[in-house]
Amino acid sequence: MARGVHPIRQNTSFALAKVCKAHRTHIGELLAGHGLHVGQEMVLVELWQDDGLRGGDLADRLGVEPPTITKMLRRLESCGLVERRADQEDARSLRVYLTGRGRALEESVLRCWERAEQTVLAGMNARDRQIFRMLLDRVKANLDRGFGVGQ
Repeated sequence: MARGVHPIRQNTSFALAKVCKAHRTHIGELLAGHGLHVGQEMVLVELWQDDGLRGGDLADRLGVEPPTITKMLRRLESCGLVERRADQEDARSLRVYLTGRGRALEESVLRCWERAEQTVLAGMNARDRQIFRMLLDRVKANLDRGFGVGQ
């Protein structure tokens, strides 16, 4: 008996999930060359932007739970990329700071993301790239709002 394509495989969200998995694998391979795991660079990006954030602020910015960020920070700290220090205004709170080694990774990580961008957008002209980005932003906004959930 011939089998057709399963209906789930025709679902755009299924295709998006497959693309996200492939992208995560690709970025992971690029970052591994610099001793990083996928997701760790996201913490570094936030600190390159605003060094000295509290762990809770990092969790909020990355959309993860505080225990997740704590685990990520422990790993980054053990690699010598960040350090946690007491907040000078609130001794009960810790702030996260880049080390020299963490700061030095910025250019390398930027190059990884630039290489990924070239791979992902190969064969698209400038207009296609602009539309694709706009559509991705809309998808993200829909997901952030929970658009269509439970309707």
